[in-house]
Amino acid sequence: MYVVRIIEKAINEAYAKGFLGKNILGTGYNLDLYVHCGAGAYICGEETALLESLEGKRGNPRMKPPFPAVKGLWGCPTVVNNVETISATSWIVNNGGDEYAKIGIGKSTGTKLISAGGSLNKPGVYEIELGLSVEEFTMSDEYCGGIWKNRKLKACVPGGSSVPVLPAHLLFKTLNGDARLMSYESLSDGGFASGSMLGSGGFIAYDEESCMVNNLWNFSRFYHHESCGQCSPCREGTGWMEKVLHRIEHGHGHTHDIDLLVDIAKKIEGNTICPLGDAAAWPVASHIRHFRHEFEWHINNPTEATKKGAVYREGVGV
Repeated sequence: MYVVRIIEKAINEAYAKGFLGKNILGTGYNLDLYVHCGAGAYICGEETALLESLEGKRGNPRMKPPFPAVKGLWGCPTVVNNVETISATSWIVNNGGDEYAKIGIGKSTGTKLISAGGSLNKPGVYEIELGLSVEEFTMSDEYCGGIWKNRKLKACVPGGSSVPVLPAHLLFKTLNGDARLMSYESLSDGGFASGSMLGSGGFIAYDEESCMVNNLWNFSRFYHHESCGQCSPCREGTGWMEKVLHRIEHGHGHTHDIDLLVDIAKKIEGNTICPLGDAAAWPVASHIRHFRHEFEWHINNPTEATKKGAVYREGVGV
């Protein structure tokens, strides 16, 4: 992978300058860095599954406690950090925590990397100050540049595929009329009934031509494939959700399938060792909560729904 080569080059340069290795810059402090390549398993984004993988085992999450800081890699205390967290430390060390806390809003301090994609004129990775309004981030030329092909915004997943989807009318404003902000607190305002989460910063916009049933089926296929299979609710539930959604998307759905999906999601949520089960359940619950009419249309109009490019259009957009 080209990313690994870049990192290894940077590590070699640090060793050559004396910033890594033994007796760094004459301080008596020793530090070595290694790059260990994973096999591409999504589940190894969970910290204890990552530790299992590093030990040469199958990447299954561990029961907690004990937490990695007490008993981690090879039974030793281990700190597991996200690379985005590490990237902020040098600025904080040089400028101080108080200065870093001045960036952002409320408890959402500092900056955040947002990976924006979907139906946007300017998809990309943006580093933003937390507290920027969602509308400005989505629509301004400085950031995502609005919705492509002059279409209307239909929905958005603001924090990655695992967080609840928001219809357009809830994306820019909360239920009480306040501007929705790119912050942990603002995006979760109203709970899962009318809010979502900032999550990993995977910002996906959908235009009026997007099919939310097809989108959810695609999400469910992913989580079924990436489940490690250790927990029965996740192993069996993700498979059932994918099958039921395939049935609806391909014109063989039944009216009771919609409530069946909600029931399956409830049986997965909160009943697994790691959050992948929740990550698979939340999109199902929120897609049906906000776009139930699209699922009903697919079921009631199977011939029309299975045509290439078919999408429910009545009442979409803002």
